Amino acid sequence: MKVALIGATGNVGSRILAELLSRKHTVTAIARHPEKAPARPGVTAKRGDVFDKAGLTALLAGHDAAISAVRFSGSDPRTLIDAVKAAGLRRYLVVGGAGSLEVAPGKKLIHTPEFPAAYKPETGKGGEFLQLLRAEKDLDWIFLSPSAMIAAGQRTGKFRLGGDQLLTDASGKSSISYEDFAVALVDELERPAHSRRRFTVGY
Repeated sequence: MKVALIGATGNVGSRILAELLSRKHTVTAIARHPEKAPARPGVTAKRGDVFDKAGLTALLAGHDAAISAVRFSGSDPRTLIDAVKAAGLRRYLVVGGAGSLEVAPGKKLIHTPEFPAAYKPETGKGGEFLQLLRAEKDLDWIFLSPSAMIAAGQRTGKFRLGGDQLLTDASGKSSISYEDFAVALVDELERPAHSRRRFTVGY
């Protein structure tokens, strides 16, 4: 496929870019600093501003799908959604956050006592993004939330998928590597199974 990846040079975005290329997709890597994108076959790096709807629309046009891997507090979800729609794309995959996942019926991770206060603004913005997507009538979107802990690690290809509930292992730990998160996202791109839904990935 021809994929537009917004935020292609960040921690998650760079792993998604690598995963897309390993599967022979063609990628337009959109970033504030496109010079940081790897010079590899199949990649075209473009400078993009996530607050510039017209500019972003022009960059997205002609692709089969768009992927957002940008900080929620450093972007505007309405601008991103409107640009995807204005570019004529239907498929939109969003790198989500874990804070809006439930740890018990009706109780979100962000509302637990141990949730770091420093992460609450970013997490709150992510929850707003998800609500906007759920109101969308035209886009074939997905919002993939990681586990509570996401960090650099191994690409194992072995993980579990869930819905709106936080995934934990037998010891109560909730984690996923950037690399395996990217596998799960690109799997969904290639074999859609969660259309117009949020889902999560973890060990």
